[in-house]
Amino acid sequence: MLDIKKIPVNMLEENCYVVSDDTREAVVIDCGALTDDDRRRITDYIEDRRLQVRHHLCTHMHYDHCFGAAFMWETFHVGPEFNRADEPIYKGMGAEIFGPLAQVMKEGLTPAAARYLTEGDDILFGHHKLTVLSTPGHTPGGICFYCAAEKAVFVGDTLFYCSVGRTDFPGGDSEALCESVRNKLFTLPEDTRVYPGHGPHTEIGFEKAHNPYIG
Repeated sequence: MLDIKKIPVNMLEENCYVVSDDTREAVVIDCGALTDDDRRRITDYIEDRRLQVRHHLCTHMHYDHCFGAAFMWETFHVGPEFNRADEPIYKGMGAEIFGPLAQVMKEGLTPAAARYLTEGDDILFGHHKLTVLSTPGHTPGGICFYCAAEKAVFVGDTLFYCSVGRTDFPGGDSEALCESVRNKLFTLPEDTRVYPGHGPHTEIGFEKAHNPYIG
């Protein structure tokens, strides 16, 4: 059984997830830790439970989702794993979105990708496996992480409770985003729990019935 801890971080209340099982192996998804308090809460949770972090997984590379890349590398020795199409965002395109905060990333360490992830790749930890779903739209390289055994999917900013991710940032594509939700997420079992990059969790069946942005 997965133990899923949501830790909202930075000024945008981005959901960083620490996901582990009874082996104490863990993955961290979308570490947007920016402040000392953000980093302390993540470190305390991991150390208190004696977890071994095996991967830092990124659904996309907007800065609010990867402010903590250097922290993850320096503290837990794991580099970010993401889709190659989002590397230009990671390397500097965020200035158009985050303004002065982009300078924080440029002045600090931005660890190289530990692995470029593509559709169908598996991430293994403990007794569990996450499978990569390619879901472009919010960004060109947007991906989601699906655990079929636990009926859980980590979707970043592709899908929210009764909403979807913005597409007015550089590289966004509203048509691609809707296709990603319909063809990748809405084909999952209806009782699959959805863990988004901001806000509360939801379920696939609920979103199919009630999400006003996906016809």
